[in-house]
Amino acid sequence: MNDTPGWAPPGSSPSDEPDHGAQQQGEPADQPIPEQRAWGEQWARRQPPPGRWAATGGRTPPPVPPAPAPGGGWGTGRRQPPAPRPGVIPLRPLSVSEILDGAVAIMRAHWRTVLGISLIVSIITQGLITAATGLWFNDGQGNESNVLDDPDATVGQALRAVGDTLGDSGVTLLLGVLGTIVTTALLTVVAARAVLGRTVSAREAWAGARPHLLQLCGLLLLIPAIAAAVIAAGMTPGLLLAVVGVPSEGAALASLGGLAAACVAAWLWVRFSLAAPALMLEKQGIIKALRRSFKLVRGSWGRVFGIQLLAVVLVFIVGAIVEIPTSLVAMVIGGDNAMDWLSGESVSVGWTFLIVVGAGGVISSTITFPISAGVTALLYMDQRIRREALDLELARAAGMPGDSTAGHDEDQPTVGSTSWN
Repeated sequence: MNDTPGWAPPGSSPSDEPDHGAQQQGEPADQPIPEQRAWGEQWARRQPPPGRWAATGGRTPPPVPPAPAPGGGWGTGRRQPPAPRPGVIPLRPLSVSEILDGAVAIMRAHWRTVLGISLIVSIITQGLITAATGLWFNDGQGNESNVLDDPDATVGQALRAVGDTLGDSGVTLLLGVLGTIVTTALLTVVAARAVLGRTVSAREAWAGARPHLLQLCGLLLLIPAIAAAVIAAGMTPGLLLAVVGVPSEGAALASLGGLAAACVAAWLWVRFSLAAPALMLEKQGIIKALRRSFKLVRGSWGRVFGIQLLAVVLVFIVGAIVEIPTSLVAMVIGGDNAMDWLSGESVSVGWTFLIVVGAGGVISSTITFPISAGVTALLYMDQRIRREALDLELARAAGMPGDSTAGHDEDQPTVGSTSWN
């Protein structure tokens, strides 16, 4: 048997091993005895590391494949770099909170320009509302509420009362809507610069908006006209039926038709809500801007409506916080007539009361106009980012490398011609 040093067959007895401690015959006395190695030392040294006991045939085991990426497919194991953010928003599809935060960030970062524009528009708008209220709707002779509460009133009297009520509130509503649209158009230039991290003065914003003011006026008059025409068309069959001698059925049909037409008008209003930013940034005409807005909102009506509705609720809350104290001051100045006027009754009030209420409206509009305008402008950009990869164009315009193509709705984005200067 070949007794190799350091190795012994398992189960061998001690008597089978040579006595290395005794001197063998024929060996020199001073020859050193070889060192005894532990059993299995060389065998243990050749073993694979823990956890790799599968037979590999002498080859290196294949690497462990990377974990699947969050969006599906197999990633490279590296984290996706964050989207570039040269300005108030990251250049990628935005969430609802990012749109609202971005609108506030625009006002905070460029408060001189934003509040200056908003203050000028608010003074003009609220001045017209105060003048119209004092000159035409402050005679104290209105009895619309009495007619509408009278069960013996004729259909003609009821229709005239409804028309007078809609006329009084419609003028105020129209002026407020026009002020909002004008502010949105002017502040769109500021928002476009703020997204790129650039500053803009009120003079520069005016210079950018001035060549398109006539088109803007036509747009802001056409959208309410379309809504009014749709509502009138819905009420016309019932009104005609009332005229030919069937008043009760005609009034019911007119109410139902007006309600259905109001829903259609609201749907169209949302579809056209991005027309003003499209007109200002893409330098398009009125009809093309309407078509552009119609296309951008297509397939996202619910989301656009929800964000716009949330902005309206936010604007209402902020406006109420500002206007409640001024209304209390106006009530103290105006007396009982002021309280009746604020409750909706048709009474005559003084100019001092109207001026105090108008001042509160100016302060409220100065704060709320930028919020509404910023939400609309950022919503327009978000829709273009989702559909047309506008984030790539914005990154190039800001001089930043970026590839934030994730989250786009279309496989072949088409970036429109947009002016960011």
